[in-house]
Amino acid sequence: MIDYSKIQSSCYVIDEDRFRKNLSLIKHVSDESGAEIILAFKGFAMWGVFDILREYVSGAAASSVNEARLCFEEIGSPAHTYSPAFKESEFGSILKYSSHVTFNSIRQYKKFSSVLKNHSGKISAGLRINPEFSEIDHGIYNPCSPGSRLGVTAGDLAAGLPEGIEGLHFHVLFESDSHALEKVLKVVEEKFGRFFSRLKWINMGGGHLITGKDYDSGHLIKVLKDFIRRTGLHVILEPGSAFAWETGELVSSVEDIVNNKGINTAILDVSFTAHMPDCLEMPYKPKIIGASDPVPGKPVYRLGGNSCLSGDVMGDWSFEQELKPGDRIIFLDMIHYTMVKTTTFNGVQHPSIGIWTRDGKFRLLREFDYNDYKNRLS
Repeated sequence: MIDYSKIQSSCYVIDEDRFRKNLSLIKHVSDESGAEIILAFKGFAMWGVFDILREYVSGAAASSVNEARLCFEEIGSPAHTYSPAFKESEFGSILKYSSHVTFNSIRQYKKFSSVLKNHSGKISAGLRINPEFSEIDHGIYNPCSPGSRLGVTAGDLAAGLPEGIEGLHFHVLFESDSHALEKVLKVVEEKFGRFFSRLKWINMGGGHLITGKDYDSGHLIKVLKDFIRRTGLHVILEPGSAFAWETGELVSSVEDIVNNKGINTAILDVSFTAHMPDCLEMPYKPKIIGASDPVPGKPVYRLGGNSCLSGDVMGDWSFEQELKPGDRIIFLDMIHYTMVKTTTFNGVQHPSIGIWTRDGKFRLLREFDYNDYKNRLS
């Protein structure tokens, strides 16, 4: 168990034991099902712990040339790369750092198909499909919403699959269970199954919350094994959240308490807009150790960030005792997605990054300073 008193504030800290537990389950599903499961960098790119990650998985999914290079250099394997659009000036590097390249449209594939021919046997080309079916409730995360820019529909392929395409890629899940995948696969097979005999692989994207508390990994294994048996395709999954789900926290401190019209706000040394932007984007209220939704009779505080944005607040929470400057506020489950979206807005100090090791010690991986802020701007 992490001793938060030994961790500097502010800091993102990952628990090695919890991280390894997630990785072990993911590897078990991969080994038992025959599917390849790789990390999606868009959800977790904390490369300071990739030495641990490499013990369990050997690949990653990238959505940019920078992510592809990170995979190549820090995981030690070429990436499975997809982007809504590839730039000509970057495509040479994309090929250098990738083993699979998935295109968002037929136009994009045709634009680069002649270049791909020079890499025949080294790069496997795929096409992202839009099955026009998803159970995602959050509109900004639903790639199958009407007018979506992501992927080609079955109607777009009425004339057939372009020559040279070896795989299909869909991503229509969000923190979903295996039963949601099962429903999606039924639609994908109905709409695109006629192409399977020409393919080598199918990438089922991310959104598989394999390490979630109630996830039925046994059912997922069965679904994947049945699909592989029916189609003979190599199956790839690329979850992001599942790898770091509930593996670590954001440690912060109270710097001041202000009161306005009876509302107490604890101002922290972290920012919601800069350090926890997904809380405002979704939106959702994060969990805090030792706090709960407001309870009559208990001290209630709104939490405020340390930027000058008026909306850099969230709340309200009840605490067992009145807060005071110096008290620690520990935000739970802040390692996946939260970390990859942080900014240096307003020049606020970016939290450090560290790991709580299996032998019960804190190891600092990275601190940030003025140059990290300055060098992003010019």
